[in-house]
Parts: sequence; C-alpha cells; structure tokens
Amino acid sequence: MASISLKGVQKAYGDNAPVIRNVDLEIGENEFCVFLGPSGCGKSTLLRMIAGLEDVTDGDLSIGGRIVNDVPAADRGVAMVFQSYALFPHMSVYENMAFGLKLAKKPKAEIDRKVQEAARILQLEALLDRKPRALSGGQRQRVAIGRAIVREPGVFLFDEPLSNLDATLRGQTRIEIARLHKQFATASVVYVTHDQTEAMTLADKIVLLHSGKDTERYGSIAQIGAPLELYHRPNSRFVAGFIGSPRMNFLPGRVTALDAQGVDVTLDHTNETMRIAVDGSTLQGGQPVTLGVRPEHLELVTSDVSRHDATLTRTISLIEHLGEHSYVHLDQPGGGVLIAKVPGNARIEQGERAVFAAPVRACHLFTEDGFAVKALDTVEHYI
Repeated sequence: MASISLKGVQKAYGDNAPVIRNVDLEIGENEFCVFLGPSGCGKSTLLRMIAGLEDVTDGDLSIGGRIVNDVPAADRGVAMVFQSYALFPHMSVYENMAFGLKLAKKPKAEIDRKVQEAARILQLEALLDRKPRALSGGQRQRVAIGRAIVREPGVFLFDEPLSNLDATLRGQTRIEIARLHKQFATASVVYVTHDQTEAMTLADKIVLLHSGKDTERYGSIAQIGAPLELYHRPNSRFVAGFIGSPRMNFLPGRVTALDAQGVDVTLDHTNETMRIAVDGSTLQGGQPVTLGVRPEHLELVTSDVSRHDATLTRTISLIEHLGEHSYVHLDQPGGGVLIAKVPGNARIEQGERAVFAAPVRACHLFTEDGFAVKALDTVEHYI
C-alpha cells in the first residue's frame, strides 16, 4: 500500500512559465483518484511526474511517506498503463506480461504463477500464446493492465487507457477497471481522463485541473472532491461548466433582493426573477451575477404555473429525441441557447412557447470573478 503526497509541486520546461502550478494534493491508500480536465491542462504531465518520467521543478513529491523527487521510475513501486498499450509486437501475451518480472530476475515459478493469476483475473487465459496483432483493442489493453498487475505495485497509474477504444469497449473495460480496483484494494490508483463518464463512475476523488490563464491566476487545481460533490457543489463557474453533460446553463442577471432564505436574481433581457437558496451575506443589491441551472433540473411545466416560485418562458428552437429523454433547446433573449432535459414522451413541438420551472434548491449563483456563492447550509443537494 502507498499513499501519494504532492506539496507545492510545480513543473516548468526551461525558462518558460510553469505548466503545473502550486499543486497540493493527498491521495490516500486504496483510493481511486482521477485527474480530469480540458486538453492541455497538464493531466498527463502530473501523472508522469508521479511515475518518475518527468522531473519535479519545485516542491516535494512523496510515495508511501518517502520523498521520491530524485528516485528513478523503476524504484518508485508504481506501474503505469499507457494510452498506446506499449506492447512488444514480437512477444506473445504471456511474454509481454512476464517481461518486467524477467528483468527483475524473479524465479521462473513465481513469474508463471503471477502471469497465470493475472490472466485468469483479466480473462486472458486462452490468449496467452497470441501476439498483440491477433488481439482486439480491448484485449490489448487488458494485456497492458495485466503487465502492471503482475508487478504488484503500491500505485497503479493509468494515462487515458480507454481513449483508443470504441464506445462499447470503453464501457466494458471501464467496468473491468472498477472491478479490478475492488479486487486489488491494497493499491492506490491515479487515472487520467478527459471523459466525464469515466471520472464520475470510477473515482473516489476527482482532481479537476485548470488550463490556460486560469492556471496562472488560481494554480493548476480548480477543485478536489468526490464526484457528486463537484456536481452538486462546484466552487466556481469553471467547475460547474465542466462537470455535467450537457453543460450547466448560465444566465446573467442582477441581485434584486436578499434575505435569510436566499437571494432573488432578476435576469437580464427578460426581467424574470429567480429565487436561489444561497448565502447572500457577501452580496449587494444591484450586483451583477450569473445564475446557473443544469438542464436536468429544469422542469417542464404542463399545468398550474402558479404552483412554482420561479419560471422561465422560452421558444423551443430544437428538440433532440434520445428515447427515454429529450434535450430541448430554447431560444435565449440576448443570445445563446438554454437547454432543458425532459421525458422522452413529453408533448412539445418545435416553435412553441414552453414554461420551465427552476427549483430554488437546484440553482447556483456565481459572482463576476467566477466564484460560486455558498449554498445555504440548510439546503440539501437537489436530486
């Protein structure tokens, strides 16, 4: 077992500005931690620093309580699974999985036992004599995972391992990885992806990374937390817009009333007033803000509009029928589109006017600098 600790970690190339800034992070033993973020945010660079494939420019990186800044990759007790599989084409599945153990001069009997056990777990027993060219993409990735398993590392590192697979294989292999983590509960996992589904379904902890100028302003980490914490309680507009698909709707407005139960926001361009259950103690009347509400939290109102505290009336510009549910695109005064998720059997038509309620507990509020206004402690997550 091995915990991972990063304190003040930075990475720069030459005299250029750091690509990884001010990373403070603790990954516990047995924890499944996912690095998530847009392209170019440094996810893979941070992973490679843990692996020992990139140097740490500043700060301390520890594995199992030992600072490893200057420790070679082979001596860190980690195993890495790459996006490209990185299998030797001239070796069989068995030989690929056994290669690292042979280099370590392990006894032949031990090598065979570990390879056979990994093959059984990964359902590769019938493929041990095949060469990589005779395998599917999913099978090759399982071989790469098996090569890591036989080393019995304290830390598993995955660098976008499913990105080369089709949608069906991604789903199957994602389930395999989740199952393996439960089976090998003694190892910590650090997993890089840009896919929210992978992050939300696999992670105990998500580390969402900034990119571009936000990195210079706030550091590389936007928010750390459990998947549902980032979904229900984003600490900034960036996090709110990145977590969730389709993304959160953002509506500009101004504060028009404040009390102990929340804040009233009057929307620009429509003068509709929305009630939001947030702590308004740091806000002022007339202050410009942005209201956020997820498509799945907008409720189609089909009768008795008066029962709802806050509603939005919009013209339907497009309906995406997906079977069980549909995504409704609504014209947004002032430009842009508002998206709502409705049941697949909803009786609505393109071009008609529709009314949607935004429950007070489902709305978020962001100040001009992009930070979230704290939800009232008495308000539970809206589900």
